[in-house]
Amino acid sequence: MNYKENIFSRLQNGETVLPNDPEMPHLRAAFYEIKNKLNQLNNSSDPHEISELLSEITEKKLENVTVFTPLYLNYGKGITIGKNVFINFDCTFLSLGGITIEDDVLIGPKVSLITENHPLEPQHRKGLTGKSIVIKKNAWIGANVTILPGVTVGENAVVAAGAVVSKDVPENTIVGGIPAKIIKTIDSV
Repeated sequence: MNYKENIFSRLQNGETVLPNDPEMPHLRAAFYEIKNKLNQLNNSSDPHEISELLSEITEKKLENVTVFTPLYLNYGKGITIGKNVFINFDCTFLSLGGITIEDDVLIGPKVSLITENHPLEPQHRKGLTGKSIVIKKNAWIGANVTILPGVTVGENAVVAAGAVVSKDVPENTIVGGIPAKIIKTIDSV
């Protein structure tokens, strides 16, 4: 199945995949496979079952991760979640570019982590590219935030509700707005 995995590694490496790519059917098949497990996860009210299903989807064991459903994913294997993470209601993670959420992160409701994009050139616009998102330890992502491809949110940073983050967020800062800009620095103790 190395052939099947190739399209995913190419996307995580930032390559553009066009709609006529011979591996595109593998991508679609993976989406529908994840959707089946995601339906089970979103219909569960048992925190242990939700955690177990998310572990299956990401293919990584989760430790003390709380998820308030619904949660929307297109490809869970590109997601790594640390310990003591909280993910609130109605989040969307498009993860073909790869998402890393480190320990002790708080993610508010309706947060979108978008690792995928389309090329600007009209002749390639239906193609797909990926760039990873990294959320460092103890960051807090406020309600209704959108984080775009290639962004790293620094340790202890706060992203204010409603922000659209298109550039890296330094550690120990608060950012907000569209596009997100530094509002202030957090004094570390």
